Amino acid sequence: MNTQSLAIATISWARDAHEATVLTSSLTQLSTFGLPLFITDAGSDVAYVAGLQGLPNAMVMGPVKGLWLQTKSSIDAAAATGAEWIFYAEPDKLHFFTQHLRQMLAQIEVDDRNGIYLASRSAAAFATFPAFQQMTETTINRCCAELMGKELDYIYGPFLMNAKLVPYLQSMPDGLGWGWRPYTFMLAHRLGLNIKGFSGDFFCPEDQRQDHQTERIYRMKQMAQNMEGLAAGAAAVL
Repeated sequence: MNTQSLAIATISWARDAHEATVLTSSLTQLSTFGLPLFITDAGSDVAYVAGLQGLPNAMVMGPVKGLWLQTKSSIDAAAATGAEWIFYAEPDKLHFFTQHLRQMLAQIEVDDRNGIYLASRSAAAFATFPAFQQMTETTINRCCAELMGKELDYIYGPFLMNAKLVPYLQSMPDGLGWGWRPYTFMLAHRLGLNIKGFSGDFFCPEDQRQDHQTERIYRMKQMAQNMEGLAAGAAAVL
């Protein structure tokens, strides 16, 4: 694709020194793509935020609380550049940024009939994620496929969004949390825009393969938010 028509939107929240190190490495890598990069922070340490502000091509905003409000801040800023496409990803996807993003951007052919391009894990990559996470995310993916008519990995994270969708997101309910993603995908589908996947071996990082009770409760909450967002997108007035 022509990356001159592309801007990047992401979020940030470093809750401790380890997260600050991980996210700094990841966002530093993202800044090397030479694209306008918009990061909305949720209220991290001042020194960490100052480091982000020094990254090439980056604009750091915030603090903004609330997952969707934080994400919306970055998406709106990216859209304000006049970019025709917005790449969104959570900030902890260092392996994807270093190993796969350039290939994704090089191979995707965008046009106005398409609304979303999802980075979708291969079966082998999906199998490296914790068993309980696989269960909840499989459920989300099946529900998305039921309503949108296409079997894809809707939940991994990184995706390209047609900027023409941004005005339709302004009335999204604030409390959807992670449900903002299927809400967006559902709107694209209802507007007649194609949703496509870019498949690859996007393996689970070694330090994210834990499967304990706290992690399982988080995945259940995430699943509930995704279901709520999917339903809200199906019912939204266009």
